[in-house]
Amino acid sequence: MGTASSLRSAFLVVEGRITQGAVALGTCGLALACLVGFYQVLTRFILHAPSSWSEPLIQTTLIWMAYVALAGAMRAGTLISVDLIQSMSTGRMRMLVNAVTYLSTLALLAVLFWFGCQLVWRVRFQTIAGLGVSASWAYAALPTGSLLSALALVAHALDPEQKRDFRVENAG
Repeated sequence: MGTASSLRSAFLVVEGRITQGAVALGTCGLALACLVGFYQVLTRFILHAPSSWSEPLIQTTLIWMAYVALAGAMRAGTLISVDLIQSMSTGRMRMLVNAVTYLSTLALLAVLFWFGCQLVWRVRFQTIAGLGVSASWAYAALPTGSLLSALALVAHALDPEQKRDFRVENAG
């Protein structure tokens, strides 16, 4: 039992770091989208010289932000709660509700991963207008985010009482 417990603890530590990094990356993505959006408004409406790269960069950044930071919501259990059914159930019924919820969410993430990988492969020769990079870079957020979210979901299932605080704190 000691080995299983230490493996579980090690998994939760590694997952916590990965999910914290994912949430930090998502936060940076939101900040970048805001800054580029400000630049876009400035160049378009004040300087009357719109940039061709700002809009697609904002869209790509927001896609990545949403899918990568989804792991934080999964780890906290905010997307997988079925509050009414859970509050009405106790004991084994609550365990069943949780199991069905976790398995359903994992199945959805598996589908998202599968079709995300296919989409990345299909658009590999297309470029994003204005950025000049492969569209695969934008769509790679789907399989990446689904993997990160599945990892966080498994961690939440193993340790549902641990509510993680993913705020990026000052290291100094």
